[in-house]
Formats: sequence, C-alpha cells, structure tokens
Amino acid sequence: MALILGLEIALAVAKVGKYASSESGDTVEVIERPHGGLSVVMADGQRSGKSAKRISNMVVRKAVSLLADGVRDGAAARAAHDYLRTHRSGQVSATLNIVSVDLDTQTLVISRNSHCPTILVNPAWAAADMPNGVRCLDDPSEPIGIYARTRPVIVELPLEANTTVVAFTDGVWSAGERYGRRLDVTAAVLRLMRAGHGHPQALADRLLDEALALDEGRPADDMSLVVLALLPHDRGDEVRRMTVSVPV
Repeated sequence: MALILGLEIALAVAKVGKYASSESGDTVEVIERPHGGLSVVMADGQRSGKSAKRISNMVVRKAVSLLADGVRDGAAARAAHDYLRTHRSGQVSATLNIVSVDLDTQTLVISRNSHCPTILVNPAWAAADMPNGVRCLDDPSEPIGIYARTRPVIVELPLEANTTVVAFTDGVWSAGERYGRRLDVTAAVLRLMRAGHGHPQALADRLLDEALALDEGRPADDMSLVVLALLPHDRGDEVRRMTVSVPV
C-alpha cells in the first residue's frame, strides 16, 4: 500500500493454477514507479503449466524492468510484445494487463492486451449516467506475441477516491463454461461490494471462490484476479504495508 494526496492505494491478488497442472501459467508482479505510485503487471501465457509459466514470466519481467526504468505503460507493453514475438518467432501468445497509479501524471492507467474486460467501479459515477457506477473496459484487444502491429488498449483516468479496478485472466472469465454456465464478473463485483466485501483482498478472494465453484473446484484454466482500490485516507498512518500468502 502507498499513500497519495489523501488517498490510500490498496491492492490484492488472488490466483490458482489449472486443476492437475504442475504450475500456474499466470504471473503477477508489483513494482513501485520511479516517479511515484505503483504498477501491477499480470500475464497469462499460452497453454498451461511450466511452458505457459515461462512465457508469462518472460513477458512480466520485460514489462516490470521497463516500468522500473520510468518507461510509460504503453511503451512497456509494446516492448514486451516485441520481445516475446522476437524470441518465440511469432508462434506464442500471451495476454498482458498493466494497472498503474501514476503519481507523476496523477492518473490511473489501465493497459489491456486481453479479450477479458477490466471492470471499474466508483459509486460517484452513478450520478453521471453510468449505470451502478460501473465502467466495463471491453474494447477489442489482441494478445501480444503474434502480430507485428499489436498495441495495447489504454484508458487513463484522474485519480479519484473510492475507485476500484478489477482485472483478471481468462480462467476467471470462462469459469463454469464446460458445465454450461458462466460467471458474470461485473454482476458479481457489484453484488459482493454491496454486501460489504469491497476491500480488495475480500473482493478478490470471494470472486475467486465463485469462479472455482462454477468449475466445481477443478479450475479448467489458470485463474488470476487483481483488485486495486483508491481509498480515502486521513494521513494519520504513514506506514506502507504489504502482505503475501503463498501455499507451498
């Protein structure tokens, strides 16, 4: 967590690997930005298991190293695409999401190279004719690594208290599909937040629980969720904290 302009950045990740797979093919990393703020980078490598993990690790390492050097999000995403395409001869793809709180520009930056939407929620937006205060970022977007001119789809918004961002990989998006049902992620986010589960870790955990339940506890694909929230902060506590829990 970090403190900015009377705001607190709260970030949570919840992820699980494909059932009976030796390793999750998704990779998620968090980096502090050199001019202030932080970025979370999430990649889902093609296929699953160790081969997918190598791909997603390669993509995330490239993006994170560039962000740490002060490269802008869009350029970092493009470079990760070029790197993967070059090293795997355009034969391997990955999805890539970057969610950033950029204190240099005072903006929330969301970069997508994924068919999965990213969901934004802010109750204040409901008054601006945005149903339920929800914005679904679902413009068509290509995965990286295959086509020469692939670019990220980027949305940049001013930092605003009570904004929540939910990004996820396609294991969550397609949960339950093999049983003839699908998780409505947007509806689930709203329902859980209204039930008092709006803090990022609670929201991420419960969304993952619902996705797992639809796959009857045996996920058909790697599942990863990132939830980032901008919360009001009274400046009383200036301590930065991070908690990690990884079963081994």
